[in-house]
Amino acid sequence: MTLLDAHAFVWLASDQNALSPAALGAIKKDRESLFISVVTCWEIALLHKKGRLLLPLPPNEFVEKAALHHGVQDLPLTREIAMAAVALPEIHNDPFDRILVAEALHHGCRLVTKDETIPLYPGVKAVW
Repeated sequence: MTLLDAHAFVWLASDQNALSPAALGAIKKDRESLFISVVTCWEIALLHKKGRLLLPLPPNEFVEKAALHHGVQDLPLTREIAMAAVALPEIHNDPFDRILVAEALHHGCRLVTKDETIPLYPGVKAVW
């Protein structure tokens, strides 16, 4: 099982050359079990709305088409994971990334991310 950070998902769909060889390898290896968090969808829409992420389609269409094309499934956010994100050590201040860390730990999955702070969490299997 592989969880994609927002930038990894966007680059998978739009510019695979932006992915590192290790990230692309992890994605190809786990092609049948790729996930994005529901907060990743929220983050993509928010970044687009703020003008920090240009997309060829409205965010909802971009995410839907990219997920279908690449076989990426949604990873629901549960109360348990939300509470676990709050309980994490104060290593990262970004609430989106804290949820991704909690999800990766909860599900025991690999997390494809360029973020350099996420791998500082004990037990997180970050790939970049």
